[in-house]
Amino acid sequence: MKLLKPSWVSHNGKPIFSVDIHPDGTKFATGGQGEDSGKVVIWNMAPVLREEDEKNMNIPKMLCQMDNHLACVNCVRWSNTGLYLASGGDDKLVMVWKRAAFIGPSTVFGSSSKLANVEQWRCVTILRNHTGDVMDVAWSPHDVWLASCSVDNTIVIWNARKFPEIVASLKGHTGLVKGLTWDPVGKYIASQADDHSLKVWRTMDWQQETNITKPFNECGGTTHVLRLSWSPDGQYLVSAHAMNNSGPTAQIIERDGWKTNMDFVGHRKAVTVVKFNPKIFKKKQRNGSSPKPSCPYCCCAVGSKDRSLSVWLTSLKRPLVVIHDLFDKSIMDISWTLNGLGILVCSMDGTVAYLNFSQDELGDPLNEDEKNAIHQNIYGKSLAITTEAQLSTTIIENPEMLKYQQERQRVEQANHRMTHEAQAHKLTSVVNGESLEDIRKNLLKKQVETRTADGRRRITPLCIAQLDTGILLPLSSVSGATAQASSLNTTATKSNLLLTTSTKMEPMKALDSRFTERSKVMPGVTISMVSMEPPVYLEVENEVSAVSGAKLSQLRCSREGREWDTLLPSRVLTAAGSSDVVAVACADRMLSVFSACGRRLLPAILLPAPMSALHCSGFYVMALTACATLSVWDVQKQSAVVKNESLQTILSGTECTVSQSLLTQQGVPVIGLSNGKSYCFNSSLETWNLIADKQDSLVQCADFKNCISSQDAPVSQGPLALTQGHNLNAGRLASRLSSTPHHLQHGMTLVFLENQLASALTLRSSTEYHYWLLIYARFLVTEGSDYRLRELCKDLLGPVHKSASSAWEPTTLGLRKRDLLRELLPVIGQNLRFQRLFTEYQDQLELLGNK
Repeated sequence: MKLLKPSWVSHNGKPIFSVDIHPDGTKFATGGQGEDSGKVVIWNMAPVLREEDEKNMNIPKMLCQMDNHLACVNCVRWSNTGLYLASGGDDKLVMVWKRAAFIGPSTVFGSSSKLANVEQWRCVTILRNHTGDVMDVAWSPHDVWLASCSVDNTIVIWNARKFPEIVASLKGHTGLVKGLTWDPVGKYIASQADDHSLKVWRTMDWQQETNITKPFNECGGTTHVLRLSWSPDGQYLVSAHAMNNSGPTAQIIERDGWKTNMDFVGHRKAVTVVKFNPKIFKKKQRNGSSPKPSCPYCCCAVGSKDRSLSVWLTSLKRPLVVIHDLFDKSIMDISWTLNGLGILVCSMDGTVAYLNFSQDELGDPLNEDEKNAIHQNIYGKSLAITTEAQLSTTIIENPEMLKYQQERQRVEQANHRMTHEAQAHKLTSVVNGESLEDIRKNLLKKQVETRTADGRRRITPLCIAQLDTGILLPLSSVSGATAQASSLNTTATKSNLLLTTSTKMEPMKALDSRFTERSKVMPGVTISMVSMEPPVYLEVENEVSAVSGAKLSQLRCSREGREWDTLLPSRVLTAAGSSDVVAVACADRMLSVFSACGRRLLPAILLPAPMSALHCSGFYVMALTACATLSVWDVQKQSAVVKNESLQTILSGTECTVSQSLLTQQGVPVIGLSNGKSYCFNSSLETWNLIADKQDSLVQCADFKNCISSQDAPVSQGPLALTQGHNLNAGRLASRLSSTPHHLQHGMTLVFLENQLASALTLRSSTEYHYWLLIYARFLVTEGSDYRLRELCKDLLGPVHKSASSAWEPTTLGLRKRDLLRELLPVIGQNLRFQRLFTEYQDQLELLGNK
C-alpha cells in the first residue's frame, strides 16, 4: 500500500466536506467551503497517480472551479456514466453540472491567471425543493433517479431523465437526514438521520421497508455527516455512527431479515463515513497453483472523527489496515476508484489523502459478468436493469407511440455514449479549420498586458464566446450616410458604396434630434460585407459637371464584372442596394430606384424630409426620414407597403433615439431604439409590435436549451435573431445561474417562447417560425402542458370538413399547417402522458391523407 497527501488539493485552508472520483478515473471533484460561497472544484487525477505528472508544470492540476452555490457544499457525486456531477449545499439547492465546450479558458474571478479553468462545467439544472441544508446526494443504478437528503428531515427522489420532476418525497425521519445509499440491484434506498435511526425504503412504491434503531440507541452527540454504504453484492448495508457496549462502531446490517449481529469495531470516536469498494474480490491465486474455489468477498473503508481510516475485507475478522492520525480533524468523505485499487479521503482540515493498494493486498476483482452472475444467483434478474420501465407503468397502446419511445431511448443512450467517449479524449474540435487549442493560444497571444506604476500586471480581458450556445448574431448598425446593406437573406447580394468627391461631404442636419443614425462621410468610404453571392459595388461621384447652373452627380454600379452608370441632378447623400434594386437618395429629397441593370423603375419619389436611413431588400425599399416618418415600397408591384408611418408612436414619452433600422426580405421594417427595444411595423394591423427588449426579464430567465435539438437548422441570419442579437445567449446563461423558483421560470419560459412565435409570424420569417414552433412544442411536451398542446394541434389540423364560415387558413408563411403537425407528432410521441392525444391526431391526419 502507498499513501500520498497531495498538498496542492486545497480549498485555501477551508474545510473539504466531500470528494468523489470520476468513473473514468481521470479526474475527481471536491466540495466544501469557499471564501464567501460554496465551492466545487474538479481536479486532474494524473498528478495524484504519477509523480512525474505532478512535477510537470504543463500538466494542469485544477481543471475547473465553480462558485455558484451560495453557501457551503456538503456533497459532490458523479453520475454512473460520468456525464453529470451533482452537488448539494447549505443554500438548500442541488445543482447538476455538465461539461461544456468553450473556445477559450475561463479564469476564476479575483484569482491569478494560473487558476484558469482548463475544462468548462456549467450548471444545467438547479433542483429546488428542500427547505433546509442539503447534506447528501446519490445517483441510482443506471442514473434513473437522483436522491437528495436534507436537515428538513426529508429525502427527495428526482427523475434524472426529466429534471426537475420529483418522483417521490420520503418523509418519516424525525431528525436531520445526513446520509443516503442505493441498493446496487435497485430495489431499495437507505437513509440515516440524527434521530438515531436508519430507514430502508422500497423503490417499487417508495414506502418504508424497515426502520432500524437498536444499534443507535446509545449514540450521543452528532456528526456532521452520516455517510452509510451498501456492499456491491447487495448483501450488506453498513451504517455510520453506531454503538456497541459504549464503543463506536460501523453497524453491519444483513439484507436477509435486516439482522444486526455484526459490526466493524476499533475506532475511538464516532464513525462519520463508510464506503464499499465497487469491486467484488476473490482470493488471488499464486503463480503455478491450481485455482481453488473461493467465496467472493467485499472491501470496505471506514472513516471516523478520531482522524483515522480503517480498511476491512469481509473475509477477515480484523481490518486489513488501520491508519491513525491521517488528518488533523475528522474524516468527511471517501471515494474509491472504479478499478477498486485506489481511494481518496478528505477531511475537515481541508486536505485529502490518496491510498493505492495492490491486487496482492486486496485480491482479484471479479469482472462484470461474474458480478452480474452473483446478482442473478442471489436476487434473480438484477432489478437495476428493469428500473427504466418503473418510470412509467403506463401500457403503450399505439405501435407508432412505441416506436417513438424506443427511438428516444436509443438516441439518449447514443448521446450518453458519445459524450462519455468525447470526454475521455482531448477536445479536438475544429472551427474554421483551426483546433480549439490553437484558437485558445492565438486568443491569449492577443491579450494586452501592461504594467501599472507600482509594478502590477494589468491584462485587458477578452470576450470569448461559448461554442454550445452562440447561435445568434448582433444587429449591426450602418450609418445613414453610407450604403445600407440590409438584406437578411444570406443568399442576397449586399451592396458596397464607394464615395468619391473633391470636397468633403456633410450630411444634412436631422430635423428631429433623436435621429442619431446619420454620421459624417469622408471620401473613399468602403463597406465590405461577406455574402454567398458576388457583392454589388456602388461608386458615387458628386459634382462631376455643371449643366445650366445645375451640378450633376454620377452613380456607378459594378457586379461580377458588369458595370452601369447613371447621372443624377443633385448631390447624392446615401445609396443602398440589393440583388434586385439600387436606391439613391439625393440632397433635393428625391429618391430614385433602379433595377440591377441600371434601368429606372419608377419616377423619382419626393420625400417629406431629408433621408435619415435607406435600406433595400429584394424588391423592397425602405426610407427613414428626419421628420420621423417611415415608408416601404414594393417596387416590383409598384405599391406602398407602409405609407409615411410616423415613428412618434414608439418615440413618444421617451428620451430615446433611433439607433438601428433594417428591412427584412419580406419587406417588414424594423426599428431599434437606444433603450434596447426593437419594433417592427405590422402592415396588416397598422401597428408597431415589440419584438425585442434587452432589459426583458423573460429573456433573462427563459430556460429552453434542453428543447433545442442538434438537428435543428440554425437561424442566426433570420430577422428576429439579428434583432435580438446576443441578448438571447445572455438570457440562457442567466437562467442557469438565477435563483428563480422553478414554477416561475417555467411560466416565464412559456411566455418567452410564445412571444418568439408571435414575433416570427409578424416578421413573416418562415424559417424562424418553424424553428421556434418545434422548440415550443418540445417544451409543452416536456412540461406536460396539456391544454396549450391540444390547442396547438387543433389549430394546425384545422377543420376536417370544409365550411363557408371557417376562417382557418391551410398555410402560414408558406408552410402547410398539417405538414407541421405531422412533424410535431414524433415530439408528442416521446411523452407517454400524451399517447391519447398522439393517437387522436395521427388518426385524423391519416384520414385526411395529403389534404
